[in-house]
Amino acid sequence: MRLRMAVSLAALAMATAACQVKVQDAANEQAAAQPPAAAGSATQQTDWSRFRDGFIEGWFKLDTANAVYQGRHDFDGQLPDWSAAGLKRQSAFLHQAIDKAKGFTDAALKPQERFERDYLIQVARGKLFWLEDADQPHNNPAYYVGGGLDPNVYIARPYADAPTRMKALIAFLTRVPAAAANIRANLKTPMPRSFVDYGTAGFNGFADYYVGDAKKAFADVKDAGLQQQLDQAAANASKAMRDLGSWVASQKGSATGNFALGADRFQRMISATEGVDTPLAQLEAAGRADLQRNQQALATACAQFAPGQTIPQCIDKMGANKAADGPVAEARRQIPTLRAFVIKNDLVTIPGTEEAKVEESPPYNRQNSAYIDPPGPFDKGIPSVYYISPPDPAWDKKTQDAFVPGKADLLFTSVHEVMPGHFVQFLHANRSPSLFGRLFVGYAFAEGWAHYAEEMMWEAGLNNGDPETHVGQISNALLRDCRFLSAIGLHARGMTQDQSLKMFREQCYQDEGNSRQQAARGTYDPAYLNYTMGKLMIRKLRADWTASRGGRKAWKAFHDQFLSYGGPPIPLVRREMMGEATAKAVF
Repeated sequence: MRLRMAVSLAALAMATAACQVKVQDAANEQAAAQPPAAAGSATQQTDWSRFRDGFIEGWFKLDTANAVYQGRHDFDGQLPDWSAAGLKRQSAFLHQAIDKAKGFTDAALKPQERFERDYLIQVARGKLFWLEDADQPHNNPAYYVGGGLDPNVYIARPYADAPTRMKALIAFLTRVPAAAANIRANLKTPMPRSFVDYGTAGFNGFADYYVGDAKKAFADVKDAGLQQQLDQAAANASKAMRDLGSWVASQKGSATGNFALGADRFQRMISATEGVDTPLAQLEAAGRADLQRNQQALATACAQFAPGQTIPQCIDKMGANKAADGPVAEARRQIPTLRAFVIKNDLVTIPGTEEAKVEESPPYNRQNSAYIDPPGPFDKGIPSVYYISPPDPAWDKKTQDAFVPGKADLLFTSVHEVMPGHFVQFLHANRSPSLFGRLFVGYAFAEGWAHYAEEMMWEAGLNNGDPETHVGQISNALLRDCRFLSAIGLHARGMTQDQSLKMFREQCYQDEGNSRQQAARGTYDPAYLNYTMGKLMIRKLRADWTASRGGRKAWKAFHDQFLSYGGPPIPLVRREMMGEATAKAVF
């Protein structure tokens, strides 16, 4: 219980803050309604960099959560406007930006500017696909769970002193109830059952986080007024999320299995978001070929590692070799070893002195087994955090035990997330000569590189041909192969979620808990084929680029040049590196 006076003062403070929020939001709305810099009829006479920078500023005003994530703390405490009018402003801005960017002709631009123009157009097309064609704001809770409701920036990134970040968190939490109301108004029912489950877990997870770890992070701030404001803001935000989570959960009774994009829209997705126009049949054939290649490699490795045993027994043997002190401690040991291997074998430049910490993932964000949170390019001296998820406590003990990775499996997760995967890739992206490349890192580029790095490290001799290590590498590759085929199957071939789960279990040898997660994820994340799709494009580009440059000796030069672009669609990178006339996907 609090004293009535304290409650009244907190309520007054919150009312004042709410008024300030409305004033700021009105200003943002007016600014966001303006077209990007370089608007007007004489587009060709306008400096490209002004237009590009105007696009970035205009988009940041519309997607303020992304701006904060990139390190623009002048946007701290804000949330995107998810009202019907706000979503329309986003769409209008992107359409206008594409039209104006197309007005910059090749003859009017330098080569780097032409590249950025094409990059910008592709980014805008991708955002429009999710906004309009897929209509995610109205049918997919994942649009919001991953789109700005997470205040982790204020909690985990020490970009300012604790009181400053605490004030930003209070402003953020003050806006959550209005955001929750917009989400409730936007989401159409009935929803697919997997969307209901995901939204329920995500929104309720935020409800717990706002009044739990988010508050605990600032417990040492000795300012009673701020603590009162945080208590009230967190309580209100938590209630709004809990109410939203309860409403989503109440949709279970009417839930459907209608999650599929359909073949035509899936084809449009990979074209709009990644610049890949390869027909689905051809794409699917490439994925099945990679699955078979990895299944054959697994059979060979298992014959050495677990002779006389079945493939599932071999995988179980690899998975049983777990770190006694848990995966977080093991990953902390693995990263220095991986770094030394990268340097010794001259595989890729590791720029800067930044660090990657390893922590257990927060309860609201455990839908995947591991992920990394790197700082944006505007944040300096901030560590990346590599999060590893514990098993779901609702699972039985056998399923929980199987979910915890074996050392060899975890090794390649550490390769993927940190060294030389996402962490190194973002070190390069944050130093890209292109401002646009620093800010807009695509799904297939980021996940394709990280997944490519796993096999590349094995090929480079990690652990000197040890068969257990190879089983760990291939188990990760098979996981991504099944994501690739599951995405196409679920959204373009009539595959059910149960059939997807069975494929993960029987063809890619994943444990029960991970298979459940992955089959569900494929319904609300249709683009998770990008891991394998990106890897295959990078491997082909490496083969073609190094063929005339010394083969294996040119790997470091290839890696450094590839990463220097930031994170554009890989067909655009191929066009630049190979000097080709058009951007195309080659597998």
